[in-house]
Amino acid sequence: MSFSLDLTGRRALVTGGTKGIGAAVVESLRNAGMTVVVTARSVPDTAPDGAIYFAADLMTAEGCQAATNAVLDRLGGIDVIINVLGGSSAPGGGFSALNDGEWDAAIKQNLMPAVRIDRALLPSMIEQGSGVIIHVTSIQRELPLPEATTAYAAAKAALSTYSKSLSKEVAPKGIRVVRVSPGWVETEASVALAERLAQQAGTDYEGGKKIIMNSLGGIPLGRPARPQEVADLITFLVSPRAASITGTEYVIDGGTVPTA
Repeated sequence: MSFSLDLTGRRALVTGGTKGIGAAVVESLRNAGMTVVVTARSVPDTAPDGAIYFAADLMTAEGCQAATNAVLDRLGGIDVIINVLGGSSAPGGGFSALNDGEWDAAIKQNLMPAVRIDRALLPSMIEQGSGVIIHVTSIQRELPLPEATTAYAAAKAALSTYSKSLSKEVAPKGIRVVRVSPGWVETEASVALAERLAQQAGTDYEGGKKIIMNSLGGIPLGRPARPQEVADLITFLVSPRAASITGTEYVIDGGTVPTA
């Protein structure tokens, strides 16, 4: 029996789709036969077949509106929304280092783009009676690192709660909402972090990785996830093969979060 994902011809929006997990998701969806609009603050000059790049600052309401208008204008509708956009640039120092500006930035980057994009594109999904929304959260929503990521973790927790509520509202209308919660993923940014920590500690890249894994309390699998592994999970979840999956959160963290 063939295990085709039956995604040929489907239309998707991927936010934060030029690097890391987002770029891997775009490639996986293209390979599955989907047409993908990709948003980021800066985009490449050329695009491969099946991808349409659109530059927008999704931390603003105007950027979200421009991106969603582009989706509807260029695709005529939408079948899948994958919100990968997220991150933190907050300084170290715990709660006292987080002023109102840092908290505001965390919410604007990790919660509001999903809220605004869903609000703009859900009516077209509801009209067609089908659609899938994936929100990429983080294990830090339940395993925060207080030294530097309290605001980020809180914003991701808010995104997770919002996603659960949305799933209950729109599931009867034919729309599935699913959360994917990665742990440490070996993206370009995390590689740079490991290299910087390694240099500071006088060790090599593998030593830098161990420093990060130790800060997380260890990763039983012994390594970070790869962007393609997260993308493969997301691609399955948006496919008709996952038609009964909604309202839940899939953790992909190599066993980092201890469970009972």
